[in-house]
Amino acid sequence: MTGADGFVGPYLLGHLTDAGDEATGCGQGDGPDLLDAQAWTDLFADVRPDVVYHLAGWSDVGGSWDHPRTALRVNAEGTLSVLEAARASGARRVVVVSSSDVYGVVTPDELPLTEASPLRPTSPYSASKLAAEAIGAQFHRGWGLDVIIARPFNHIGPGQSPRFVTAAFADRIAQCERDGGGVVSHGDLSPQRDLNDVRDVVRAYRLLATSGTPGQTYNICSGTTVAMSEVLASLLDLATVEITTEVNPDYLRPVDLPVLRGSHDKLTADTGWTPSITLSESLADVLAAARARVNVES
Repeated sequence: MTGADGFVGPYLLGHLTDAGDEATGCGQGDGPDLLDAQAWTDLFADVRPDVVYHLAGWSDVGGSWDHPRTALRVNAEGTLSVLEAARASGARRVVVVSSSDVYGVVTPDELPLTEASPLRPTSPYSASKLAAEAIGAQFHRGWGLDVIIARPFNHIGPGQSPRFVTAAFADRIAQCERDGGGVVSHGDLSPQRDLNDVRDVVRAYRLLATSGTPGQTYNICSGTTVAMSEVLASLLDLATVEITTEVNPDYLRPVDLPVLRGSHDKLTADTGWTPSITLSESLADVLAAARARVNVES
């Protein structure tokens, strides 16, 4: 597994281990740079993975506007490095993790999004993820490598970096609780998102490795939408002190996607996966983790 020290990586490692798999992961701290193709080839030659889960890459959508070239290289060329190494080592299957952001701005009549929906990336991040998908598809069609593309929609859970909006809300609420009150700053709260719990997402990754169809792409989503204003309101309802909110212009993106909702019918039909953790459970766990982190840092 690549990206083992990111947000999702530890959850996937734990899930694989609990399922009885022999799992090995590497991250920024103990793995090669994604752009060092030879280092990945050497690593895979030593490990000889049967299945590769490629999670590593640039994940900051907002930050990609300031660093488009880096995002493209890390996500596209980095995927090329991993796929070359997987092919050379004789790996049986590679699950390449993309993003629902590749669908871009959609209209309500286009929802829910299926794997056959038009792809219209708007951010440098989403363009880089679509490029990575294309490289994965080429390795499947051109080299015969068993590649599956996973398109997770937004996912949340305990331990996510406050660079992401739900975790940022929870972090700030926990700080306000510690301080006896305060303000939560935010950007545009009107976007509606299809939110998954990270623990459901990693279940889907393993099911794709065991039951997915080679060369296919799969949405990983809840099939429902929630406005970010509702997410913040739900977290504030759990707060133990009075907290106010305000708009911070710095948090506004050049382009934001008004609404995303996907269909997981294909994933369910091929693997039996369905979401199992409710949004309210996820948000309560996210806030509990933020409280623990803030108390440790105090």
